[in-house]
Amino acid sequence: MAEIVIDASGLKNEGNEAIQALVDFVKEKTGAEVTADGLKLTVKGEGAAVSKKYLRVVVKKFLHKRELKEGFRVISDNEEENTLKVKERKTYEEE
Repeated sequence: MAEIVIDASGLKNEGNEAIQALVDFVKEKTGAEVTADGLKLTVKGEGAAVSKKYLRVVVKKFLHKRELKEGFRVISDNEEENTLKVKERKTYEEE
């Protein structure tokens, strides 16, 4: 059984309903067991629906659906093997 952690701490400014909506969205798309512990989601399941690559696509779709795609991106956490991170994009303002 695979277990992947999604660190959604970048979404903390969007409020708890955004985290809960992400939990529901991932559950719906993967059919896996998803638990939220504060700002971290743990996805447990088997097969391709719980691959890191597919979960990254699912989180990107969630951001697009909530119109947060411009402000956030999904990256792979280098420190931990099975972790995806939702990170705020750096915005450069032109003078």
